[in-house]
Amino acid sequence: MSPGARDVLRATLSLLVALVLAIAALGTRPAGAFETAAEQAFLIDASTGTVLFAQDADVLMVPASMAKIMTVEIIAEEIRRGRLSQDDAFTVSENAWRTGGAPSGGSTMFAEVGSTIALPDLLRGIVVHSGNDASIAAAEGIAGSEEAFARMMTRHAREIGLERSVWRNATGFHHPEQVTTARELAKLTLHLMAESPEIYAIFGEESFAWNGITQRNRNDLLTMNIGADGVKTGFLSQSGYGLVGSAVRDGQRLVVVVNGLETARARAEEARKLLDWGFRAFDRRRLFEAGETVGEAQVFGGETPHVALAAAEPIEILVPRGDDQRLSARIVYRGPLMPPVEAGTPVGILRVTRGDTLVLEAPLETAGSVGQGPVSRRAVDGLWELGAGAIRRAIFGDPDPLPGAS
Repeated sequence: MSPGARDVLRATLSLLVALVLAIAALGTRPAGAFETAAEQAFLIDASTGTVLFAQDADVLMVPASMAKIMTVEIIAEEIRRGRLSQDDAFTVSENAWRTGGAPSGGSTMFAEVGSTIALPDLLRGIVVHSGNDASIAAAEGIAGSEEAFARMMTRHAREIGLERSVWRNATGFHHPEQVTTARELAKLTLHLMAESPEIYAIFGEESFAWNGITQRNRNDLLTMNIGADGVKTGFLSQSGYGLVGSAVRDGQRLVVVVNGLETARARAEEARKLLDWGFRAFDRRRLFEAGETVGEAQVFGGETPHVALAAAEPIEILVPRGDDQRLSARIVYRGPLMPPVEAGTPVGILRVTRGDTLVLEAPLETAGSVGQGPVSRRAVDGLWELGAGAIRRAIFGDPDPLPGAS
């Protein structure tokens, strides 16, 4: 957890000893059990959200063409909001052609200047061909300029919980301020999968023919017979070779991110090895049923001093087979809560960590309602909170608001 994130979490429950012991019995993979040549690497189970491997996953890095995942996400969001449809078409400007087309010498769809491209073809030009001309044409068509589109990318990143990613273009061309993290690329990919599965499916297409030219997808995972169906490669001299990949086996989906490799072959092999390890080395365990009480949150001036917290969905975790390394867990929430408190209100997160590695986050909500208490209770709680607030400020300082909070 970053220092800023730690500071804004106002209260931590202490009623988790039994949970910590229960999870400790399940175990986790000891540090160093898997080694990778990637500078940054991240592996996550899609259904449970369990982080299976993380190496410098929160270090800011250059995304190269992996930035195009966010370009596609913006297009998908425009479709979800009804501002774009599959019937729309985009014109290739001279800027898009000269900067990202055949004259540029980079990845291109080989679209002709002034030509019009239907959205389904343009998406495939971005995803399969990694076309910089297609990416710029989409950006200009949606936002008027690539710079304005990049601002949309960063703004949308914050909306979906990517707190550190900054986008300055739609192509992945190097810009000193365009950065992301391995963890946030995986989170972005999972969001796109969940919200626009029909668009995500394009990432699994092995080739695409346009204007008489057939190009194969640069993602070598797709041809390895490992269940891969995406996602996107990237390379710049400033970043090395990187890849966001995903594969499904026996109904289980994993998402992997690697970056900083020396060759295209190395990035594919490192991603494949991580995926193979992730599929074979872990078992699934259920920690809590949906609606089962996980802990409690304090209620300031309520008719009862606490409200139970539970998860709307079962909380499950993947644990390594045959290992007993200890995990720790806690509930974090901004509190105390103020009445009236409605049942089903999202208020907290269950965080499970291994050392400094966050391996699971599960949202928690109130399991019941709490009305306003009598004046006497509000007075007593007010005095208690005044003293507790002074202690928190002395220890942590004056915390900033949570990201996105008013």
